[in-house]
Amino acid sequence: MPERVLVTGVAGFIGSHVAERLLSRGDLVVGVDNFDPFYPREEKERNLTAALENPSFRLVEANCADLRALEDELAHDGFDVIVHLAAKAGVRPSLEDPVGYVEANVVGTQVMLELARRKGVERFVFGSSSSVYGNSPRVPFTEADVGCTPISPYAATKAAGEILCRTYHALYGLGIVALRFFTVYGPRQRPDLAIRKFATLMLRGDPLPVFGDGSSERDYTWIDDITSGVLAAVDRTARVPGECEVINLGGNRSVSLKRLIELLAAAVGSEARLDVQQVQPGDVVRTCADITKASELLGYYPSVSIEEGIPRFVEWMRQAMAEYR
Repeated sequence: MPERVLVTGVAGFIGSHVAERLLSRGDLVVGVDNFDPFYPREEKERNLTAALENPSFRLVEANCADLRALEDELAHDGFDVIVHLAAKAGVRPSLEDPVGYVEANVVGTQVMLELARRKGVERFVFGSSSSVYGNSPRVPFTEADVGCTPISPYAATKAAGEILCRTYHALYGLGIVALRFFTVYGPRQRPDLAIRKFATLMLRGDPLPVFGDGSSERDYTWIDDITSGVLAAVDRTARVPGECEVINLGGNRSVSLKRLIELLAAAVGSEARLDVQQVQPGDVVRTCADITKASELLGYYPSVSIEEGIPRFVEWMRQAMAEYR
């Protein structure tokens, strides 16, 4: 039987890919998005091109922090599971608008959990972030690490979202899987994220703003691997009802900023010119996912290395830039 799935943040990078994969396997999807102006609405609408062509998809334009509006819009819909991906993203922007991040990410998550309770939805998948680990000295990062200290408002809102999820599990038995995403990249990536920003600048011949000496490391994860992990989490909530789990989804390998720039330059076919700047507040030194739990519980194994993914991404960027022009 097809699942009835509510996906929030559906017009975004990860949300649009998740919706397409759910639809491709025959599920019925209602997508919610408020088309936040963090980047152009036109780009988010393009993200939904394939989904909107599918009769099993319905788009609701609404704010996840507005419970009354959501109840009105979804009054006649029933759902088997909610996949909550809507959020204000980005570490550095959260320092400039911490109150807005709390409204979107904390209040928004509270509202979606309450909506699940009121509508009798017993399964909930939450999009969290590796940023909750802060500058943890224990590498790779494991879900059992209790010493997590977020160092940005964005990271704090994601940690708060996880606490709210655990609270609704404890109070109402809501089945929860919170997924900690590690630096996702691929087609439709947000314009502000490093890989897309650097690729765009290289293709234009402009210098790259590099914060620090290039030694910072990230666990870059290809979008299709992340999407597979999200769908596996959706299926687990049905297979193992009523549990509450936090699970890393990463590439299981850290790559330095210097190495990332080398790979991008090779794929673009031009030399990178660097504009070296000071390290920014809120930026962590490294991220690295221990995916043992994801492998055991979700059958998750990332398949696309950074060496394979970067050329794929640059090819998409060239096509996207030509279409945008």
